[in-house]
Amino acid sequence: MYLLEHDAKELLARHGIPIPAGCLVESVSALDRAALPAGPWVVKGQVALGGRGKAGLVRKADSIEQVAAYVKSILGTPIRGRHAGAVRIEQNAGPAEEAYIGLLLDAAAGAVRVIMSEHGGVDIEALPREALLTATAPAEIQALCSCVRRLAASVTIARRAALLDAGERLARVFLEREALLIEINPLFVRADGTWIAGDAKVVTDDNALPRQPAVRALLQSRAAAYPETALKLEHGFDYVVVDPAGEIGLLTTGAGLSMMLIDELRAAGLRPYNFLDIRTGGLRGEITRLVNVLDWIAKGERVRVLLVNIFAGITDLGEFSQLLVSALRKTPQFRLPVVARLVGNGLPAAREVLVKAGIGLHTELDEALADVQRHLAARAHIVGGPR
Repeated sequence: MYLLEHDAKELLARHGIPIPAGCLVESVSALDRAALPAGPWVVKGQVALGGRGKAGLVRKADSIEQVAAYVKSILGTPIRGRHAGAVRIEQNAGPAEEAYIGLLLDAAAGAVRVIMSEHGGVDIEALPREALLTATAPAEIQALCSCVRRLAASVTIARRAALLDAGERLARVFLEREALLIEINPLFVRADGTWIAGDAKVVTDDNALPRQPAVRALLQSRAAAYPETALKLEHGFDYVVVDPAGEIGLLTTGAGLSMMLIDELRAAGLRPYNFLDIRTGGLRGEITRLVNVLDWIAKGERVRVLLVNIFAGITDLGEFSQLLVSALRKTPQFRLPVVARLVGNGLPAAREVLVKAGIGLHTELDEALADVQRHLAARAHIVGGPR
């Protein structure tokens, strides 16, 4: 889960990471009730993306009137397919030098990578490679702190103490929270050597949520900001709308296979609506998961057909097909044609069930996609009215 800056900072602050005082505002009207810190301020659009400053979503304000104007202009601003649904209004950290510190899980090395630089800010990615200090260490606190100390030894004295302190503190947070990435950029280093997190990026591991009560509580309290992760926490599987204007709802299992299917559809000029890993082993003879998925897909305003793509190992396709037909009967609002591509255990029984229900069954993807395209063409003339 890629935390919004406000949530990342609040989480880090619980671990003693110094952050500017600030508050979250989700509407213009809420500004009147917000407990603003002392000014001057920085108004920052909350989007889980980099490059907010260059996109105009980070603005400095010297008066309440400026704060209000920036809140109004930033809320709802689109950036790379997303929108700023909230702003963080925080105290301007004042004059300081910028540095950088980051820790990320390096899967290829089977270790944690530490990255450090005495330069930071919006142009960090443009720095020459020699300006970035990096090394890997095992995911163990002593090894990570030793790595931080080795890197900090190459930094100029003016910023060495700040980067050393920040790196050692973040190493502890990284391990305790089972993070995938923690980054402070810029790390503001003041003239007296103290430091504060000017910006923060934290990516947590969704699979660690059962072991992370603080992150889980944050997610539950801010579910509207993280709908996909909140859905997974509540229902136990992945569902993501990948294209709100997509025409093909997907009922699929296997994360890799589902992503591959989305690529195949797009390569064919088709527009999938959602990603899904239904995890058929979790159905356990019960239709609730399938009913939920059908309800969610039915909310897609332009969805015109449902494509079911299931590769069965342990799952019996005959049983799955019976559950699917039962789920369709339980969701009368779902009035889309269904195309099924099934491969694996229990295929003959599945064919019998689906044929009786009037659902086309295929074992080859090309045939299933051709059937999907026929349904799309047949419904292309329908504008409005029931789908």
